[in-house]
Amino acid sequence: MKLLKTASVICGCVVMATANAADIKIFHSPTCPHCHHAREFIENTLIYEYDGLKVTEINVTVADNRQEFVDTIQKCGYKSGGVPVIVVGEKCFQGYADFMQKDLRDAIEIDLTDTQKQSAKSNQEKMASDKDAFVKAHASRKTSIVFQEGKKK
Repeated sequence: MKLLKTASVICGCVVMATANAADIKIFHSPTCPHCHHAREFIENTLIYEYDGLKVTEINVTVADNRQEFVDTIQKCGYKSGGVPVIVVGEKCFQGYADFMQKDLRDAIEIDLTDTQKQSAKSNQEKMASDKDAFVKAHASRKTSIVFQEGKKK
């Protein structure tokens, strides 16, 4: 029994130590200007601020992606199918404007440790002082973005 409790404590520590930023799904249309702005913010800012952030960009104009979009709209409780729809962990956002950036960051940080939040703050400060150098030094973070195009019919 004592061994089981010790294993539980060890497992709990491992889970806590590996907590990452909430994953993001963004449902978008290629012709939507708000979608482009949201994607630019995510691709050019958030992935650099939050190490380990995973982003899935889903084109809703592709037939294979429509059912997932409809399911997400229903899950989020939205009455319209307007895009972008951004899902961060369990939190949903419909539309995009710059004033939403803090809310998106707050949703990402829900499950982060204090150390991870401090790292993100440090990354924000470094980007503010020399964004080009920071982005160049962390270019591999672009690989955290997956484009879900589906099969074109």
